[in-house]
Amino acid sequence: MKHSIVVVDDHVLLSQAIGGLVEGFEQFTVLYTCKHGQELLEKFKNPKNIPDIVLMDVNMPILNGIETTAQLQEKYPDVKVLALSIEEDETLILKMLRAGAKGYLMKDVKKSELQTALMEVIEKGFHHTNTVTKVLVDSLSEKNNPNSVLKERELEFIKHACTEKTYREIADEMCLSPKTIEGYRNAIFEKLNLRNRTGLVIYAIRNKIFVP
Repeated sequence: MKHSIVVVDDHVLLSQAIGGLVEGFEQFTVLYTCKHGQELLEKFKNPKNIPDIVLMDVNMPILNGIETTAQLQEKYPDVKVLALSIEEDETLILKMLRAGAKGYLMKDVKKSELQTALMEVIEKGFHHTNTVTKVLVDSLSEKNNPNSVLKERELEFIKHACTEKTYREIADEMCLSPKTIEGYRNAIFEKLNLRNRTGLVIYAIRNKIFVP
C-alpha cells in the first residue's frame, strides 16, 4: 500500500516537478497539488482528499505555509507536514516547526534525501536535517537565557522603559525617532510574548535587566 502525498506550492511548474519526483518513489503516490493553503483546506472537506503527508511551501499567497500548518495541526493532527522551501531563514524554520511541521527541507534537496525524509516522517514521525537540529538547539538555549534574544539597543530601550519617561522622551534620550522606538517596543513585546509596558517592567526586574 502506497502512502499518499499532497504538494502545496504557488509555483505550478515546481509543484508538478516535485510531484513527479514523488511519483517515482515506490512507496508513495501524489493525490493532487494546490497553489496555497486555502485551496488545500477546501480540498480537505472531502475525507478522500486527506493525505498521509503534505509537502508544504512556506511563502505562499492567500494562506501561507505557517498558517496552514497550524490549522492542519489543530483540525487534522494525523496529517504530517514536511516543509519544502527556498528559504533557509532560522526564524521561518522555527515558526514552521512550532506550527507543527515534522521537518524542513530545501527545494534543491536531492531526490534520495527527499525519499529518505518522507520515509522517516512515516516511520518516526519526523525528519530533522542538521540545519533544523541546530535551529532547535539554539532555540532551547534562548529559552534558557531569554535575554540572549534581545539586541543591545533593545536592552537599552527596556531600561529606559522601566522609568517614568514617555516613549517620546526615550526616543530623545536614545537619539532615535518615535517611530523607531515604537518598532523596538513592538519587536520586544513579540519576542518576549508581552502585552504592555507593565509586563515589560516585571520581566526586566525578574531577569535583572533593570534593578529598581
